Amino acid sequence: MSATNQFGEIRNAIGGIGRGGLFMLQILACIRPTVKQWGEVLRQLYFIGTRSLVIILTSAFFVGMVLGLQGYSTLVQFGASESVGAVVALSLFRELGPVLTALLFAGRAGTSMAAEIGLMKATEQLDALELMAIDPIERVVLPKFIAAVLAVPVLTALFNLLAVLGSYLFAVEWTHLDQGLFWGRMQAVVEFQADFVSGMIKSVVFGIVIAIVSVFQGYFAEPTSRGVATATTQTVIVSSIMVLVLDFVLTAFLI
Repeated sequence: MSATNQFGEIRNAIGGIGRGGLFMLQILACIRPTVKQWGEVLRQLYFIGTRSLVIILTSAFFVGMVLGLQGYSTLVQFGASESVGAVVALSLFRELGPVLTALLFAGRAGTSMAAEIGLMKATEQLDALELMAIDPIERVVLPKFIAAVLAVPVLTALFNLLAVLGSYLFAVEWTHLDQGLFWGRMQAVVEFQADFVSGMIKSVVFGIVIAIVSVFQGYFAEPTSRGVATATTQTVIVSSIMVLVLDFVLTAFLI
């Protein structure tokens, strides 16, 4: 790849970030304290958040069991098997909970938002709203954006809860580790501010990123079937990369 092509790709990436930032300002400017608007937000919360619960909670439970299995098999070699609960909780609250929830949410709900908005553009529904003097950003984009931002932290908390439960069932019910040691070590090591709150801050940031990427890709997709397919693919790719990059940046600041 030539230097000119590389420079062009970098320029396009920076331009995309700038356009996304301006688009988010447009979305935020449309916020109105009206019952109708927030009723639509609640409706989108059901479609975006509630319908993501199955994949989030199922994945969380088995992630917790895997962490319990790996943690126990490693710690037992050093005579520290009672610390498996603390290790699992720290891994979940600081890193795995927010990151895995965000990646799953991007694949399930992010693509759904991008595809829905992209199809509305391809079928000229957004143009029809403009002809009726209805702002499509306010009517269609804003409720999805707010719902996604609200849903990700809640789903992250539920992911952590089910993952801890999965690790508890493996460690206590399967390997017969004393449950008092399991919970006691976890409570002694995990700090609310440093561990739980920092993970929730990450989840809020990830929710904002996934929300803006999803609605941006859908709103500016080419009005064709191929354009909609490209928008959904780009939503997953861009969201996943940005989540992982921001995870490193936030971790560096929150440590």
